[in-house]
Amino acid sequence: MTQANWTEDRVEQLKSLWTEGLSASQIARVLGGVTRNAVIGKVHRLGLAGRASPSRIDRPRLPSTPRVSMRSHIPPPPVVEEDPLPLDDGHFATVLTINDRMCRWPIGDPSENEFHFCGRKPKAGSPYCEAHARKAYQPQQQRRDKMAS
Repeated sequence: MTQANWTEDRVEQLKSLWTEGLSASQIARVLGGVTRNAVIGKVHRLGLAGRASPSRIDRPRLPSTPRVSMRSHIPPPPVVEEDPLPLDDGHFATVLTINDRMCRWPIGDPSENEFHFCGRKPKAGSPYCEAHARKAYQPQQQRRDKMAS
């Protein structure tokens, strides 16, 4: 690791810039050849006092613009699951009969004989039908809300 070349002149310049209130990043840019972290380390080793910042009361408050939430407050329509689609023989799609033209949403416990898949027509670009795709790909916040209730 390369160490900064802290000559007496550069140390004096650092002290001056620090007392003027420049940030460590700004000082690093002015000095050149040192990183923000090198400046912070040197300030610490020199024992330079932290700079006083104006109190919150003294600072003029600018009117804030109203914050707009990117989250929609309109709840999405509920997911209405349809019954699995039976195959021509009356059975449901299983691991042995499922194909890429069928919804692959699992139904039941995989360790049970009744385990099967939805079997409906999948949504374009998805392994699931429309209803199961909506259920599978919920926005992050919506999932948290459902898990909390």
